Amino acid sequence: MAQPLVPVRMGMIGGGDGAFIGKVHRLAAALDGHIELVSGSFSRTDDNNRRTGALCGLSPERVHTDWRALLEAERHLPEDQRMQMVAIVTPNHLHVPMAVAALEAGFHVMSEKPAGLSLEQTQALPQALADSGRLYGLSHTYLGYPMVWQARDMVARNELGALRKIHVEYPQGWLADQPEAQGNKQAAWRTDPAFSGASGCMADIGTHAFGLAEFVSGHRIDALCASLGIHAEGRQLDDDGDVLFKTAEGASGTLTVSQVCTGEENGLRLRVYGEAGSLEWRQMAPNSLIHRRAQAPMQIFRGGIDQPGLCDEAKRRFRLPGGHPEGYLEALANLYSDFVHAIRAQKTHDAEGVPTLSSGLRGMAFIEAVTASQRSSEKWTSVTDTDAYLEAQRRQATQGE
Repeated sequence: MAQPLVPVRMGMIGGGDGAFIGKVHRLAAALDGHIELVSGSFSRTDDNNRRTGALCGLSPERVHTDWRALLEAERHLPEDQRMQMVAIVTPNHLHVPMAVAALEAGFHVMSEKPAGLSLEQTQALPQALADSGRLYGLSHTYLGYPMVWQARDMVARNELGALRKIHVEYPQGWLADQPEAQGNKQAAWRTDPAFSGASGCMADIGTHAFGLAEFVSGHRIDALCASLGIHAEGRQLDDDGDVLFKTAEGASGTLTVSQVCTGEENGLRLRVYGEAGSLEWRQMAPNSLIHRRAQAPMQIFRGGIDQPGLCDEAKRRFRLPGGHPEGYLEALANLYSDFVHAIRAQKTHDAEGVPTLSSGLRGMAFIEAVTASQRSSEKWTSVTDTDAYLEAQRRQATQGE
C-alpha cells in the first residue's frame, strides 16, 4: 500500500496581519494540502508578529520577530520538525539578502517578485543557489494560470505561425488617489525607492507583464524604448509607463502598465499575433482563451479538467470541471504544487513549472533597461542578456580568486 504523502513544512518571512500578499500566499500554499505552515517571522512589530502567528495556529516558540532568528532556530531543529522551505513576502529590498541567507541555511526559497532591488544586487543569488543544492522559485502568479499554458503550447506548436506582434497591458487604479499619503503601508513602500528600487509601477506590475509576454511567446525582448510617468504630486517613483519593444526573434510589440488608471481593477491582458492567427487572454476572465484565425470563425477555449482541445499542461492545472471558475488563488497554488513536487523529487536549483532565478534576472534586466531608456535620449535601449551577464560575472569571480 502506498504511503501517505507528508506535507512539506513551510516558514514565512513577511506577510503580517493586514498585508495583502502574505495571506494570499498562505491560502494558496494550503489549498491542495501539500504544505503545512509551521513557523514564521511575519512582522518587525512584535504585536503584529505574535497576532499573525496565533491567527495561523502556530506555536509561540516557532514565531520570531527577527527573520535571522527564524532561520537560525529552524536550522537547529530536528530534521523531521524544521521547515523545509520558506516563502519570502516582504518589500523588494529584502528579497535578495533573505533568499541568500535561507539558501545558505539549507532551505528551499519561494520569493515574491521582483527578484531584488537591482540586477547588480541579484549577483549574490546564482552562486548561493548553486552552492546550496536547494530550489528557488519566483511567484509570478499569472504564470500559474492554466490558460496561459494553453496559449504557450499553441504558440510553441506553431498554430499562429511566426509571431509578428505582442501586446501586453496591465492597468490598475489603486494608486490614483495617493493612498500612501493616507497611511496605506502597501502603497507607501511601493512608492519609496529605498524599499522598491529604481522603479515603482514597472517593478511592481511591469515585471508581471514582461514575464507573461516572454513566457507565452517564447521570444526574448532584447531592445526597448520606454516612457515612464509620475502623475501623483510628490511621488518619487513611476506610477505609469509605456514601452515599445523588439524581440530577438523578430517580433515587435508594446507593454503598457499603470496604477493610476482610475476605476481599473486588475486588467492584465495579453495579445499575440502571428502570420496565421492570434490569441488573447485576460486575467479577469482567466478561464477563456480567444483564438482568431484568418478565414475561419473565432474560437474560444474554455477552462476545466473535462474541456476538449486543451493541452496536458493546461488540464493538469485545473481542479474542477468546466463552468466552475478558477482564479488567482488557484494559479498561485499551482506554483506551490509544482514547487513541492520538485522538493519531493529532490530536484536541485529549478522546479519545473515554476518561474526560476533565470526569470527573476530577466525581470531585473527589464527594469534596468526601462529606467535607463527613460533617462536616455537614444531611441532604443538594449535589455541585458542575463545568460551572458552571469557568465561574465563567473569569469570575473574566477579571475579574482
